[in-house]
Amino acid sequence: MALTGRSALLAALGSIPVGVFAPSWSGMLAVNAPLALAILCDYACAAPVQKLRFTRSGDTSVRLGDAAAVGLTLTNPSSRRLRAQLRDAWPPSSWPSGTDHSASRHTLTIPAGERARLSTTLQPTRRGDRQADRVTVRSYGPLHLAARQGTHQVPWTVRVLPPFTSRKHLPSRLARLRELDGRTSVLTRGEGTEFDSLREYVPGDDTRSIDWRATARQANVAVRTWRPERDRHVLIVLDTGRTSAGRVGDVPRLDAAMDAGLLLAVLASRVGDRVDLLAYDRRVRARVQGRSAGELLPALVNAMAPLEPSLIETDARGLGAAALAHAPRRSLLVLLTSLDTAATEEGLLAVLPQLTQRHTVLVASVGDPHIQRMSKARGDLDSVYEAAAAAQTQEQRRLTAEKLMRHGATVVDASPDDLAPALADAYLELKAAGRL
Repeated sequence: MALTGRSALLAALGSIPVGVFAPSWSGMLAVNAPLALAILCDYACAAPVQKLRFTRSGDTSVRLGDAAAVGLTLTNPSSRRLRAQLRDAWPPSSWPSGTDHSASRHTLTIPAGERARLSTTLQPTRRGDRQADRVTVRSYGPLHLAARQGTHQVPWTVRVLPPFTSRKHLPSRLARLRELDGRTSVLTRGEGTEFDSLREYVPGDDTRSIDWRATARQANVAVRTWRPERDRHVLIVLDTGRTSAGRVGDVPRLDAAMDAGLLLAVLASRVGDRVDLLAYDRRVRARVQGRSAGELLPALVNAMAPLEPSLIETDARGLGAAALAHAPRRSLLVLLTSLDTAATEEGLLAVLPQLTQRHTVLVASVGDPHIQRMSKARGDLDSVYEAAAAAQTQEQRRLTAEKLMRHGATVVDASPDDLAPALADAYLELKAAGRL
């Protein structure tokens, strides 16, 4: 039994005149006995809570930053009217800070034998699976003096997917891709190495592109056009180890790497390349393999959604072995990892020669724009020290990138906002140069 504020108020109001005019135990009993009887009657008239039946419906996935609606249908099988307050509990990260109180609580009245449907709107602030906790119902009597209270487990899971904010860069990169692919009016000789078609020679064409056999069979000079290679294999490897847990601004490094990987995957699938995903630290955390272009993006975001950084050092040799096992033939291997000097020199550099011998390797890392701002700070002694520390950090990253490039890797180091388009541009440059 739960007593309401109304019961306490009535007890206080009844006790005041007794205390003023007739302070005695008999006077207190004369006031509180009828109130206690009313409370018991009100409790008896409240609809039972344990007999209520619940079912859920609604969204099972939502993109981070968007809202999801989860429906809760409540059936009152008893012969009493249900007057209740209900709390639909979810993890705190299911709402922006401070809004869960109003979003999760509902007031309802359901006649005997009928049902009602409530809707809870979630606005998750983190990726991953959000699971409903408990539904707590407080059923009041007609006088609202007492209430029955109980909880029910009504399971439901909403998967919060990566936001894929870099999709805004997709149209411009697809336009560049169509240019490379020969589907626009601009066809540049030498971009790509896969034969596309023959066309008539126009002044300015490279004479090395003339197809003399085709020219001999027709009256006009024919030249070959080229396009980037199709049906190449692209393996995106996410490093989910310790360094991916660091935050750059408001974004974890792992989330920025995911966003860049999604843009690259969609771009590569549009040209006909086969894209796979591997997430690894000391074991495989996620894997997407053998999906068609239409299935690729849903499969990637579902695989990435529950990923969280592991606070352990990445096993670079294990990562290299997993990548080689996943891509037995020559592929574009995209490593989304860190350029921290210690982690790179002790880990990635040891296995990089083996990777570059069999694959084209592209290493992408999330840089911190705050370091760039610190390097330009001047004005007082603290700013000068900060600028010196930032310059040293930048120089160490530059030297680390040069070591990777000397081993044959292409390196992209950019801020979270710039990493996705920079990685896409590096992929297009490899396509244009015929290196895939």
